[in-house]
Amino acid sequence: MKDNWHYAAGILGQEYTVVTLDARNHGRSFHDHVMNYASMADDLYGLMEHLGHASAIIMGHSMGGKTSMTFASKYPEKTEKLLVVDIAMRSYPPGHIPYFQAFETIDFMSIQSRGEAEEALKPFAPDMTVRQFLLKNLEPIPGGGYQPRFNLPAIKQFYEESIGSLNLPPSSFSGPTLFIAGDRSGYIKEEDKPRIQESFPNAQFKTISNAGHWVHADNPSEFITVVQQFLNS
Repeated sequence: MKDNWHYAAGILGQEYTVVTLDARNHGRSFHDHVMNYASMADDLYGLMEHLGHASAIIMGHSMGGKTSMTFASKYPEKTEKLLVVDIAMRSYPPGHIPYFQAFETIDFMSIQSRGEAEEALKPFAPDMTVRQFLLKNLEPIPGGGYQPRFNLPAIKQFYEESIGSLNLPPSSFSGPTLFIAGDRSGYIKEEDKPRIQESFPNAQFKTISNAGHWVHADNPSEFITVVQQFLNS
Protein backbone atom coordinates (compact mmCIF):
# COMPACT_ATOMS: atom_id res chain seq x y z
CA MET A 1 0.00 0.00 0.00
CA LYS A 2 1.13 3.53 -0.78
CA ASP A 3 0.58 4.51 2.88
CA ASN A 4 3.68 2.46 3.74
CA TRP A 5 5.75 4.98 1.76
CA HIS A 6 4.16 8.11 3.26
CA TYR A 7 7.16 9.41 5.21
CA ALA A 8 9.85 8.56 2.66
CA ALA A 9 7.72 9.94 -0.19
CA GLY A 10 7.26 13.20 1.70
CA ILE A 11 11.01 13.69 2.13
CA LEU A 12 11.96 12.62 -1.39
CA GLY A 13 9.08 14.70 -2.77
CA GLN A 14 10.91 17.86 -1.74
CA GLU A 15 13.39 17.19 -4.54
CA TYR A 16 11.60 14.82 -6.92
CA THR A 17 8.15 14.21 -8.35
CA VAL A 18 7.07 11.16 -6.36
CA VAL A 19 4.16 8.89 -7.29
CA THR A 20 3.07 6.17 -4.84
CA LEU A 21 0.47 3.54 -5.66
CA ASP A 22 -1.56 0.75 -4.12
CA ALA A 23 -0.95 -2.57 -5.85
CA ARG A 24 -4.00 -4.23 -7.39
CA ASN A 25 -6.15 -5.93 -4.73
CA HIS A 26 -4.59 -3.66 -2.07
CA GLY A 27 -5.56 -0.33 -0.53
CA ARG A 28 -7.86 1.68 -2.77
CA SER A 29 -6.80 0.08 -6.04
CA PHE A 30 -9.14 -2.11 -8.06
CA HIS A 31 -9.83 -5.75 -7.20
CA ASP A 32 -9.21 -8.43 -9.82
CA HIS A 33 -9.07 -12.22 -9.61
CA VAL A 34 -5.89 -12.12 -11.73
CA MET A 35 -2.80 -11.31 -9.69
CA ASN A 36 0.81 -11.94 -10.68
CA TYR A 37 4.03 -9.98 -11.07
CA ALA A 38 3.56 -9.56 -14.81
CA SER A 39 0.11 -7.99 -14.38
CA MET A 40 1.33 -5.70 -11.59
CA ALA A 41 4.24 -4.56 -13.75
CA ASP A 42 1.71 -3.82 -16.51
CA ASP A 43 -0.37 -1.83 -14.00
CA LEU A 44 2.67 0.35 -13.33
CA TYR A 45 3.23 0.77 -17.06
CA GLY A 46 -0.40 1.81 -17.49
CA LEU A 47 -0.14 4.34 -14.67
CA MET A 48 2.97 5.90 -16.21
CA GLU A 49 1.23 6.12 -19.59
CA HIS A 50 -1.80 7.72 -17.94
CA LEU A 51 0.38 10.30 -16.19
CA GLY A 52 2.43 10.98 -19.30
CA HIS A 53 5.71 9.83 -17.75
CA ALA A 54 8.00 8.46 -20.45
CA SER A 55 10.38 7.03 -17.87
CA ALA A 56 10.95 7.06 -14.12
CA ILE A 57 13.12 5.90 -11.25
CA ILE A 58 11.38 2.80 -9.89
CA MET A 59 11.51 1.73 -6.24
CA GLY A 60 9.69 -1.12 -4.52
CA HIS A 61 9.80 -2.97 -1.20
CA SER A 62 9.29 -6.73 -0.72
CA MET A 63 6.47 -7.78 -3.07
CA GLY A 64 6.77 -4.32 -4.62
CA GLY A 65 10.47 -5.00 -5.09
CA LYS A 66 9.74 -8.10 -7.13
CA THR A 67 7.16 -6.10 -9.11
CA SER A 68 9.81 -3.43 -9.72
CA MET A 69 12.34 -6.01 -10.91
CA THR A 70 9.74 -7.48 -13.25
CA PHE A 71 8.87 -4.01 -14.55
CA ALA A 72 12.52 -3.12 -15.22
CA SER A 73 12.95 -6.42 -17.08
CA LYS A 74 9.82 -5.92 -19.21
CA TYR A 75 10.21 -2.18 -19.74
CA PRO A 76 13.89 -1.23 -19.44
CA GLU A 77 13.32 1.78 -21.69
CA LYS A 78 10.95 3.23 -19.09
CA THR A 79 13.28 2.57 -16.14
CA GLU A 80 15.91 5.23 -15.44
CA LYS A 81 17.15 3.67 -12.21
CA LEU A 82 15.93 0.76 -10.09
CA LEU A 83 15.84 0.50 -6.30
CA VAL A 84 14.82 -2.79 -4.68
CA VAL A 85 14.24 -2.77 -0.93
CA ASP A 86 14.89 -5.94 1.10
CA ILE A 87 13.98 -8.67 -1.34
CA ALA A 88 16.01 -10.99 -3.57
CA MET A 89 15.07 -13.19 -6.53
CA ARG A 90 14.94 -16.47 -4.63
CA SER A 91 11.94 -18.15 -3.02
CA TYR A 92 11.04 -17.60 0.65
CA PRO A 93 9.34 -19.77 3.28
CA PRO A 94 5.58 -19.20 3.77
CA GLY A 95 5.74 -16.93 6.80
CA HIS A 96 2.50 -15.04 6.20
CA ILE A 97 0.00 -17.85 6.85
CA PRO A 98 -0.97 -16.49 10.32
CA TYR A 99 -2.00 -13.18 8.73
CA PHE A 100 -4.33 -14.98 6.33
CA GLN A 101 -5.78 -16.88 9.29
CA ALA A 102 -6.32 -13.62 11.18
CA PHE A 103 -8.44 -12.05 8.46
CA GLU A 104 -10.35 -15.28 7.92
CA THR A 105 -11.20 -15.91 11.58
CA ILE A 106 -11.49 -12.53 13.34
CA ASP A 107 -14.99 -11.02 13.17
CA PHE A 108 -13.94 -7.48 12.30
CA MET A 109 -17.60 -6.55 11.67
CA SER A 110 -18.20 -6.68 15.43
CA ILE A 111 -15.07 -4.75 16.42
CA GLN A 112 -15.70 -1.17 17.47
CA SER A 113 -12.23 0.40 17.67
CA ARG A 114 -8.74 0.09 16.23
CA GLY A 115 -7.45 -0.70 19.70
CA GLU A 116 -9.81 -3.65 19.87
CA ALA A 117 -8.72 -4.72 16.39
CA GLU A 118 -5.08 -4.60 17.42
CA GLU A 119 -5.79 -6.80 20.46
CA ALA A 120 -7.53 -9.31 18.21
CA LEU A 121 -4.51 -9.38 15.89
CA LYS A 122 -1.91 -9.95 18.62
CA PRO A 123 -2.10 -13.79 18.64
CA PHE A 124 -1.53 -13.81 14.87
CA ALA A 125 1.01 -10.97 14.67
CA PRO A 126 3.01 -10.58 17.91
CA ASP A 127 5.33 -8.00 16.33
CA MET A 128 3.91 -4.50 16.83
CA THR A 129 5.30 -3.13 13.53
CA VAL A 130 3.61 -5.91 11.58
CA ARG A 131 0.32 -5.31 13.43
CA GLN A 132 0.43 -1.63 12.53
CA PHE A 133 0.82 -2.48 8.85
CA LEU A 134 -2.03 -5.01 9.06
CA LEU A 135 -4.27 -2.44 10.74
CA LYS A 136 -3.77 -0.10 7.78
CA ASN A 137 -5.70 -2.65 5.73
CA LEU A 138 -8.88 -2.13 7.76
CA GLU A 139 -11.46 0.54 6.98
CA PRO A 140 -14.44 1.48 9.16
CA ILE A 141 -17.95 0.54 8.08
CA PRO A 142 -20.74 3.10 8.50
CA GLY A 143 -22.71 2.04 11.55
CA GLY A 144 -19.79 0.23 13.18
CA GLY A 145 -17.26 -2.47 12.58
CA TYR A 146 -14.41 -2.80 10.10
CA GLN A 147 -13.71 -4.58 6.85
CA PRO A 148 -10.49 -5.36 4.94
CA ARG A 149 -9.64 -3.16 1.99
CA PHE A 150 -7.77 -5.93 0.20
CA ASN A 151 -9.00 -8.81 -1.95
CA LEU A 152 -8.04 -11.76 0.27
CA PRO A 153 -9.01 -14.62 -2.13
CA ALA A 154 -6.90 -13.16 -4.96
CA ILE A 155 -3.94 -12.51 -2.67
CA LYS A 156 -4.10 -16.07 -1.29
CA GLN A 157 -4.22 -17.48 -4.80
CA PHE A 158 -1.14 -15.39 -5.70
CA TYR A 159 0.74 -16.21 -2.51
CA GLU A 160 2.76 -19.15 -3.83
CA GLU A 161 4.03 -17.02 -6.72
CA SER A 162 4.56 -13.99 -4.50
CA ILE A 163 7.06 -15.84 -2.30
CA GLY A 164 8.42 -17.98 -5.13
CA SER A 165 11.56 -17.57 -7.17
CA LEU A 166 11.61 -14.71 -9.66
CA ASN A 167 12.96 -16.07 -12.94
CA LEU A 168 14.29 -13.21 -15.05
CA PRO A 169 16.66 -13.52 -18.02
CA PRO A 170 20.33 -12.50 -17.84
CA SER A 171 20.95 -8.76 -18.17
CA SER A 172 17.24 -8.01 -17.70
CA PHE A 173 18.09 -4.41 -16.81
CA SER A 174 21.59 -3.01 -17.18
CA GLY A 175 20.91 0.47 -15.82
CA PRO A 176 21.89 1.78 -12.38
CA THR A 177 20.42 -0.53 -9.71
CA LEU A 178 20.54 -0.50 -5.92
CA PHE A 179 19.46 -3.31 -3.59
CA ILE A 180 18.89 -2.09 -0.02
CA ALA A 181 18.80 -4.56 2.88
CA GLY A 182 18.11 -4.29 6.60
CA ASP A 183 20.95 -5.55 8.77
CA ARG A 184 18.49 -7.53 10.93
CA SER A 185 16.43 -8.88 8.05
CA GLY A 186 18.05 -11.77 6.20
CA TYR A 187 15.91 -11.28 3.09
CA ILE A 188 19.02 -10.43 1.03
CA LYS A 189 21.98 -12.72 1.74
CA GLU A 190 25.50 -12.79 0.36
CA GLU A 191 24.69 -15.92 -1.64
CA ASP A 192 21.80 -14.08 -3.36
CA LYS A 193 24.09 -11.51 -4.97
CA PRO A 194 25.54 -13.52 -7.91
CA ARG A 195 22.07 -14.37 -9.19
CA ILE A 196 20.92 -10.77 -8.75
CA GLN A 197 23.94 -9.47 -10.63
CA GLU A 198 23.32 -11.92 -13.46
CA SER A 199 19.98 -10.24 -14.18
CA PHE A 200 21.03 -6.77 -12.97
CA PRO A 201 24.71 -6.46 -13.91
CA ASN A 202 25.07 -2.93 -12.52
CA ALA A 203 23.55 -3.75 -9.14
CA GLN A 204 25.02 -2.21 -6.01
CA PHE A 205 24.20 -3.30 -2.46
CA LYS A 206 23.70 -1.26 0.70
CA THR A 207 22.74 -2.37 4.21
CA ILE A 208 20.79 -0.15 6.61
CA SER A 209 21.71 -0.43 10.28
CA ASN A 210 19.15 -1.16 13.00
CA ALA A 211 16.57 -2.26 10.45
CA GLY A 212 14.56 -5.41 9.83
CA HIS A 213 12.48 -6.21 6.76
CA TRP A 214 10.55 -2.92 7.03
CA VAL A 215 13.74 -1.00 6.31
CA HIS A 216 12.19 2.37 5.42
CA ALA A 217 10.08 2.31 8.60
CA ASP A 218 12.74 0.95 10.99
CA ASN A 219 15.48 3.45 10.12
CA PRO A 220 13.99 6.09 7.80
CA SER A 221 16.80 8.61 8.23
CA GLU A 222 19.61 6.31 7.08
CA PHE A 223 17.37 4.77 4.43
CA ILE A 224 16.58 8.14 2.86
CA THR A 225 20.23 9.19 2.98
CA VAL A 226 21.26 6.05 1.08
CA VAL A 227 18.48 6.54 -1.47
CA GLN A 228 19.38 10.20 -2.03
CA GLN A 229 23.06 9.34 -2.51
CA PHE A 230 22.15 6.77 -5.16
CA LEU A 231 19.72 9.11 -6.93
CA ASN A 232 22.30 11.90 -7.04
CA SER A 233 25.12 9.65 -8.23
